Amino acid sequence: MIQNATLVWFQRDLRVKDHPALLSAAERGSPVIPVFIWQPDREGDWNLGAAGRWWLHHSLIALDRDLKKLGSRLLIRKGDSIQVLQDLIVETHADALFWNRRYEPALVALNADVKSEFRSQGVDVKSFNGSLLYEPWEIMNKQGKPFRVFTAFWKACLALPEPPSPLPAPQKIPAPSRWPRSLPVDDLELLPIIDWAGGLRDAWRPGVQGAEDRLDCFIDRALPQYSEARDWPSVAGTSFLSPHLCFGEISSRHVMHAVLAQTDSADKTVARNAWSYVRQLGWREFSYHLLFHFPFTSESPLNGRFAHFAWKNNPRHLSAWRKGKTGYPIVDAGMRELWHTGWMHNRVRMTVASFLVKDLLIPWQEGARWFWDTLADADLANNTMGWQWTAGCGADAAPY
Repeated sequence: MIQNATLVWFQRDLRVKDHPALLSAAERGSPVIPVFIWQPDREGDWNLGAAGRWWLHHSLIALDRDLKKLGSRLLIRKGDSIQVLQDLIVETHADALFWNRRYEPALVALNADVKSEFRSQGVDVKSFNGSLLYEPWEIMNKQGKPFRVFTAFWKACLALPEPPSPLPAPQKIPAPSRWPRSLPVDDLELLPIIDWAGGLRDAWRPGVQGAEDRLDCFIDRALPQYSEARDWPSVAGTSFLSPHLCFGEISSRHVMHAVLAQTDSADKTVARNAWSYVRQLGWREFSYHLLFHFPFTSESPLNGRFAHFAWKNNPRHLSAWRKGKTGYPIVDAGMRELWHTGWMHNRVRMTVASFLVKDLLIPWQEGARWFWDTLADADLANNTMGWQWTAGCGADAAPY
């Protein structure tokens, strides 16, 4: 007798803990097929950049290792996502397809197409919130419209019930009697042909264990001084969790609950710093809120008046900025750190971005694309909001 299976479609949720799609699939009791599909052109103009591809390569390896500990494995395929899923449904006799939602414009459209296609075939299709504290459509102003100012947005978030505690990992994942064919991760050709990634290897450990180690280190060492130390680029005063959050190796609610657990301390300073950090998770939520409701902002200014700004767009100046050769020490140090490690302190990000758009008068989109290619934590929502904020053409910004 053929036993039906459940496909779990992994995207930017490369973990086994607090993974609602995976846990729901395991609870069905039928075999579970975890699958990652590499379709490099599916995100339109924002396909994964070089640093992100390096991270993805190692994160997929780490995820497969974690799945094997639970009696499963990661199936890797490449090609058109709908066609690959269709092939797997036929091969595995799957009657259910689960995944955690994406909120980028191209992925919203793809996820809608997947739901439509497979529900019409009688497949049990379900998507879950696996990456945000609140869904973008849950937070609206009194007029029923999306927020464009962070303070009001965050106040509305805090008025809602606290996001639920993170889900446990499945104790065991039911495996099929026979696994479909899978590509080795090397076949995805994610690593650079010329190895420039030595700095990334020295700075980061992709995967769930790397994320949890970063979180523990942050809580033990940096959180007690976070409110002040986070503003100083020369101090390791931030969490360094952004790449791990970007690839879903740890969930935002996992981080939030771990940090807020520190508010039980009798030290009021610790509690104040914990809420200060959670507010930064709120900025991440706000960026997704904006991108979801204003999908054009990855390319065009939220404030339409800036569409006709008289940019200079000097190629020589842009090249000097990219290479860290402007002659302005903090700008150059930040850009060289970015190239070497795939990361840059947030205050330095604002400094180099401000220099590009307000001193060199080069369009913010040029900077956004360079960050997209070189940041290990390249996240379309955060990247878009950060650049529009600095350029003065986005939400909550002073349009100087």
